[in-house]
Amino acid sequence: MSLKLHFELMARYNQWMNERLYAAAAALDEKDLRADRGAFFGSILATLDHIHAADATWMNRIAVAMPELASLDDVRSMVLPALVRGITFPDFARLRAGRAAMDAAIIAFTQEATDALYARPLGYTNSAGQSHTKQCGPVLLHVFNHQTHHRGQITTLFSQLGVDVGVTDLAALVPEC
Repeated sequence: MSLKLHFELMARYNQWMNERLYAAAAALDEKDLRADRGAFFGSILATLDHIHAADATWMNRIAVAMPELASLDDVRSMVLPALVRGITFPDFARLRAGRAAMDAAIIAFTQEATDALYARPLGYTNSAGQSHTKQCGPVLLHVFNHQTHHRGQITTLFSQLGVDVGVTDLAALVPEC
């Protein structure tokens, strides 16, 4: 399977899992959504917010470095979150809408991208002001891995509340041979 097909699968998985987590979060009352549960970012809301902020930051770096990609036009026009730590979207409905837009942009990007694009160098400056140049594919792999890591934390928080989000395995979306 090519990198392109792997990344398209990861983008679909990302969207599928986010839809499940946001549906579960929408069923919580405000208190449960915002309660500090001792997780790395405290609450379910803050962790969802962090994933979105990090995705927006990384996808914007790709969008800026590769202006020829039409699939990232919406990302270029998004206002970047001020923080990757802390709550940028205190309103859950706005965060959910932003998440859906980001997931659509990631899917569109993986559909437009090619294996050759994933091999290209990606220059960016991180939040500490340090410049880096890395291959685009491994950077996107980091984005997906980061999402999965923090979604695992959120499913644990849901489990502690007695909320079952169901199957979370990538294997559920891997096509049969």
